[in-house]
Amino acid sequence: MTGIRAFLKRQHLSTKVTLMTVGALVLLSAVFFIGTRFLLVQDARSQGEERLDTNMRVAWSVLQWSGLNYAKRDGKLYVGDTPLNDNNAAVDRMKELVGGTATIFMDDLRVATNVQKEDGTRALGTRLAAGPVKDAVLGRGEPYRGETEILGVRYFAAYDPIKDSSGKVIGILFVGVSAEDFYRNVDSLGWHVLLLAVVVTVIAAAFCMRGARQLFAPLETAAKTMMRLAEGHNQTEIADTERQDEIGGIARALLVFRNAAVAKEAADREQRDVVERLADSLAHLSAGDLTAEIAQAFPHTYETLRGNYNAALAGLRGLIGATGESTSVIRGSSFEIAQASEDLARRTEASAASLEQSSAALVEIDSGLKAGANAATETVARADEAIATVSGGRAVAAEAVDAMRRVSDSATNIDGVIEGLDKIAFQTRVLAMNAAVEAGRAGEAGRGFAVVADLVSALAKRSEEEARSAREQLTVTQSEIVTALGAVERVDGAFEGIAGDVSQVHVLLGGMARHNRASVTSVSEITAAIGAMNLATQQNAAMVEQASAAARGLTEEVNRLAAQASRFKVA
Repeated sequence: MTGIRAFLKRQHLSTKVTLMTVGALVLLSAVFFIGTRFLLVQDARSQGEERLDTNMRVAWSVLQWSGLNYAKRDGKLYVGDTPLNDNNAAVDRMKELVGGTATIFMDDLRVATNVQKEDGTRALGTRLAAGPVKDAVLGRGEPYRGETEILGVRYFAAYDPIKDSSGKVIGILFVGVSAEDFYRNVDSLGWHVLLLAVVVTVIAAAFCMRGARQLFAPLETAAKTMMRLAEGHNQTEIADTERQDEIGGIARALLVFRNAAVAKEAADREQRDVVERLADSLAHLSAGDLTAEIAQAFPHTYETLRGNYNAALAGLRGLIGATGESTSVIRGSSFEIAQASEDLARRTEASAASLEQSSAALVEIDSGLKAGANAATETVARADEAIATVSGGRAVAAEAVDAMRRVSDSATNIDGVIEGLDKIAFQTRVLAMNAAVEAGRAGEAGRGFAVVADLVSALAKRSEEEARSAREQLTVTQSEIVTALGAVERVDGAFEGIAGDVSQVHVLLGGMARHNRASVTSVSEITAAIGAMNLATQQNAAMVEQASAAARGLTEEVNRLAAQASRFKVA
């Protein structure tokens, strides 16, 4: 951008105007080209969509020649009784009727298509890529229209769902037309429009350059006249003063400038004479001669300058004389101030050192108190955690007591169940004995029944023995549960005692933390106050040192002032 600005500054106005015109034409051409291309692209898309609707209607008509009902059986897609898998005749017929491409999908699998791969084979067995097409058609059962890319080629594409008699989507019917065929004409027309715009821009630039040069030729003449006047050629003739446009105004202004330059040249001669005489008097003044007044009169315009110079010289003579008398008085006073400042600086530095040591000691005490306060606060927090832990332990112990009581109740219920089983075993033995008696009465015919009665009797006896053993084990378990219940209750009592002790410790630690925080606050305030006093004392010491240095510098300056004043001639 900086380079472009520098280039434009070096160019003539005619060139700049031409470049502005060309830039405007280029911008207009670009806007026209972009707008035209946008409209052409929209028109191409509209034609493509209309073509898609026609192709889709033809494609459905071709499929309806084979039937109206669609179904998926044995892993194949059918229309009526005609299978569509590998049925490329249908899609080729669609291409013969309306052109473009066509594909039949079973779900998302291409089962018939006239789309070809790079090797010339049909793109069968490939699947529809995931995206908005698949979501709309297979997901929501809706048709889809838009642009898509298939095997590296752009298409205006239309996808319609194929549904069975229940309304379920079982496939997709696709028709497409190559988008390149529509966009090719758009590109060609766009480049023609751009070429026409370039030609018009070049012709307009040529006419604009010629007109601008003729328009700005008088201005270039005025610029050359300005340069001659700037070089001091005040007798230069100025043309075009009679014109009534801006060029005439510039020429008349140049005429005024030339007359002013002539008058200025005469005034400069008078000024040079005045400056020469004033410079001679100033040379005497710079040598220290305060009596070198200007006696010869100046021209009327500069006479006030001569009077002011002579009056200033007279005042300067009086000032230098009074300065010499005052320097000796100032010299003595400044010496006394310097001595007093040095003494005060030494005392202030000693006080500052003492305050600094006190501040450092208080800072260490403050750090220790803060550490103690933090430790007490942390201990209180740990005590809170211990109280929470003990409370949780008591709750767990209470739950354990409740659980053991429930187990004891369950054991009592189990004892009742065992007693019932014992009774059932006894009844079973009685029934077995009755069965054995009846079998004995039956003689040889009841022998098998007698064997069964013996087995049932043995089983009932065994059931009584097992029930007795279970009752003994249950008795032992109940006694153990009672013992464990007592132990858990003792643990709960111990937890209660620990909780009381920890609560007292928490109260004591809380008091310690509050006292420590109060001590920290007090020590911090004292530390801040002493720090402020230390800072103020150090600042005072610095100010005293500065005052002492200023007094010493004042003495030196007074000595130099006296030496400089002695150089002037005042009488």
